Amino acid sequence: MSQSHIFILMIVIPLSFSQSATGKECVCDLKNLDPPFPKDELTKVETAVLKCIGSITSEKMTDLDRLVLGLQQRIKQLEDDVVMLEKAKSNLYAAVSLRIIELEFAEIQDLLNKLNRTTSDYHHQGVQAAAQLDDMKGAMVELEKFDKMQVIKKYRENQMKKTLEQCKDELKASSPPPTASPGRCGLGQMVNVAGPRTSSITPYSTSYAYGAWGRDMKPAPGEENKYWLVVLTSSNVYGYYVRQYSTLSTLLLGLGPKDTYISNSNPTTNTIQGPNMVMYANALYYNCYYTSSICQFNMTTRAISTVALPSDTGYNNKFPFGHLATSYSYTDMDLATDESGVYVIYATTSNFGNVVISKIETSNPPVLGQTWKTSLYKITATNTFMVCGVLYATRYLDKETEQIFYSYDTKTKEERFDLKINIKKMQTNIEFLNYDPRDHLLYAFSDAYIVTYELIFQ
Repeated sequence: MSQSHIFILMIVIPLSFSQSATGKECVCDLKNLDPPFPKDELTKVETAVLKCIGSITSEKMTDLDRLVLGLQQRIKQLEDDVVMLEKAKSNLYAAVSLRIIELEFAEIQDLLNKLNRTTSDYHHQGVQAAAQLDDMKGAMVELEKFDKMQVIKKYRENQMKKTLEQCKDELKASSPPPTASPGRCGLGQMVNVAGPRTSSITPYSTSYAYGAWGRDMKPAPGEENKYWLVVLTSSNVYGYYVRQYSTLSTLLLGLGPKDTYISNSNPTTNTIQGPNMVMYANALYYNCYYTSSICQFNMTTRAISTVALPSDTGYNNKFPFGHLATSYSYTDMDLATDESGVYVIYATTSNFGNVVISKIETSNPPVLGQTWKTSLYKITATNTFMVCGVLYATRYLDKETEQIFYSYDTKTKEERFDLKINIKKMQTNIEFLNYDPRDHLLYAFSDAYIVTYELIFQ
């Protein structure tokens, strides 16, 4: 017999049993003292949750924001027109101005009616949702009594710990980043990003996820309030016309757009490739279709001039922006603006796929100006933008957060990889990001939504 010991673990459970007539079978009675789980009640709660989510969506809430913002813009425009009327010396001009004001009053009244109907609907939905929440809360309290393992309690504790950690991270992110102040724009160093300040789905709805929008950074007199919008209508890659709106409110409401066509077909020579573009001095700058060149499209004459980037520049998805989960198609070249003009951000094989910054002299035709080489590997970033001659790069943290993690100062040539300035996202991805030096806002195109953020300077 083996010397090893044999241990036998026996669990004795007192059971009542009865022996069958054959004497070979036992029937055990196991009594559960707990009441049966109310499966029907759980199903009822789940159905109520789905119904509540269906009645209150982000799109419906966006409608209210859009109407309020549109109303604010129309009232401001009305005030300006009244001032013009008061200054008018010509009776004919005064009569025309008065007619314009009458039309604006009618538009404002229409917006107010829509707003009243919307708020009334929301109030009714709010009352219904509150009642549903009370019912669900009572049902969940009863259902929690069946949580013998205290899973829900532990889950809440973990969620609280996670929230506290996120709060700590945000407090850290709000502190000034360790980077030198640019010092030549009078703004001080950037310390935070606030917002979103504006958020709305485009007039195209969710049909097109890629695009760009903003204002002309150097507008002609009288064109200061115009906004432009480009959506990539072919495979989320190509575009061939620019849509313009007279004000932000008309853009948000989709009223009175003016389309300017680069070409009658799409895609073709010198049409738009990729979402990264800017408007400067009545010209749109973008990556020309299927080339490593930048196009300058004059919005008035529709004339196109080009400037070629170095021959080893990556294009056609060679060095796009992206993160571990995905890449942003055809974002090899990023156009950016700041207080001094237009830049192009790209990557070359001679710089090992790292970011290169080139100033674009906005002459006709445009030419490449000063160039800076960085050590930022381009495909590790999700977007870039320029502020006061400093390049900033972002990366994807999660579905809710984008982070500015890198900067390169073109004046001092100083690079920093340790910035931690968080951007709260409205949607999962940001396909376009650009800084407007006129209002110090970041303009973003995020999965068919147009969004603005405010840059906070020390």
